Amino acid sequence: MSYDLTVRPWIPVQFTDGTEGVLSLLDVFAQAGRVRRIVGDLPTQDFALLRLLLAVAHDALDGRLDDTDDWTELWESEESFDAVPAYLEQHRDRFDLLHPVHPFFQVAGLRTGKNEVFALDRVVADVPNGDPFFSMRRPGVARLGFAEAARWLVHAHAYDTSGIKTGTVGDPDAKNGKAYPKGPSWAGNLGGIAAEGHTLRETMLLNLIAPDSGLVHAAKDDAPAWRRPSGTPGENSAPDFADRPSGVRDLYTWQSRRIRLHYDSDGVHGVVLSYGDSLVQRNRQKYEPMTAWRRSEPQEKKLREVPVYLPREHKPERAAWRGMEALVAPVRQGEKADRNEPAGFLRPALADWLGLLVDEERIEPGTRLRLRTYGVLYGTQQSVIDEITSDGVDLAVVLLGEQDQLLGQTAVNAVADADAAVRALADLASDLAHAAGTEADPAKKTARDLGYAALDGPYRLWVSGLTRGVDRHEHRETWQKTVFSTVCGLARRLLDEAGEAAFTGRPLKTSKGPVVLDSALADLWFRSKLRRALPNGQTRNEAASP
Repeated sequence: MSYDLTVRPWIPVQFTDGTEGVLSLLDVFAQAGRVRRIVGDLPTQDFALLRLLLAVAHDALDGRLDDTDDWTELWESEESFDAVPAYLEQHRDRFDLLHPVHPFFQVAGLRTGKNEVFALDRVVADVPNGDPFFSMRRPGVARLGFAEAARWLVHAHAYDTSGIKTGTVGDPDAKNGKAYPKGPSWAGNLGGIAAEGHTLRETMLLNLIAPDSGLVHAAKDDAPAWRRPSGTPGENSAPDFADRPSGVRDLYTWQSRRIRLHYDSDGVHGVVLSYGDSLVQRNRQKYEPMTAWRRSEPQEKKLREVPVYLPREHKPERAAWRGMEALVAPVRQGEKADRNEPAGFLRPALADWLGLLVDEERIEPGTRLRLRTYGVLYGTQQSVIDEITSDGVDLAVVLLGEQDQLLGQTAVNAVADADAAVRALADLASDLAHAAGTEADPAKKTARDLGYAALDGPYRLWVSGLTRGVDRHEHRETWQKTVFSTVCGLARRLLDEAGEAAFTGRPLKTSKGPVVLDSALADLWFRSKLRRALPNGQTRNEAASP
């Protein structure tokens, strides 16, 4: 049996006309100009499949993509990926999902000591292990078609959970039939970020970082998994393993797991899955371009090494625009940069790459793209997936460049405006709760959520209009007025709903002496904080009103 992923349809896409389809690897590259984006079973699957396509493109274009001049030729060409068909034909056997010797992203003959075969729940991430009650697949997955199995196979290498797994024969780290935790698959550690263009062709090109840019590590022996020897049970013991990943091709196809699918003529019905190649997270910023990085002082103390950077994960409750500083802020980032200490965080190399393209005028400064974010929140010692996050923010690429740092800083400052205004709103909710004699923390959290939700759409619209030629001072003043008006509207709702007890108030000790905290005083405090937070936010009428 054979299932050749180069010609068999398995990658779900949305076309530019809004229709959807499923394409093979060959067709994805051939039709990339009329494909809008990948639409997998989960957002994280989209990210994993995109990285697979990027590895194919990098390897197929080897020698044709060295610097920004080469990239510009590809960007302007109608046949950007004309080298891909011959490349896929050359490596066709390694893309066979069912190959008897080297099946795609699997280890042939992988087995447990008791020859057990496990349910497909272990690779299908939308069926939580042991908690299937809210799944569309309740109670589990009995069988998958080959196309879907291939997608989940790629996803498992990117996002599989940690925890105790079944040991496999030949794995030197397995003990008593068990493989002990080594952490989630590589992409599961990341706050994933990808640039999305108007078509999949643009998306792939925007994320193709030229090796000579100096932004990512690019060794001469960089190669994807299908150009390396097939894996064996356990971690790779090859002499060069300590020097890997050798570049993005290696990293985007990193074999975090050892997997073998069990199938018959009707599809896949079981799986064996255990740990594969582990990868230390710290200081990989020159290897992994698709995440921001945060400095970890606890790790610095533990390892006695400075600096130590770890991937900066996405928080499920935090929209992408609220993390704007990690994307568009100037290079002089971090609270301690002025003292010649390492920055508190680093933006993704991908953002630096896009900034380089606009600074060198390889793309127009007004070009609009979407920065998409992908992440996983693991629970219970990272052994289960609790939540998957996905978001995006549209902006002009000029915000990422070095030459227009003040525009980028304006976008960051606008987020700070929103943060300060929402804090004032949350404090109002807390004060009203104290005045009424109820718990403050729940009221504060609810008000904070309401504030950010109300500002979400307005910020996205505002930042999409921030580009070269716009007066950034006027643009920010417009934003402050929007925030002021929006948050004042929410405050009026809180005051109207506060009730009689808050109107009457309660005694409260302050640093200036005892007061009676009631809704009127809470409102006064709120307005004072909001005016300080948004000095240019009031309209003339609002400033004149009592």
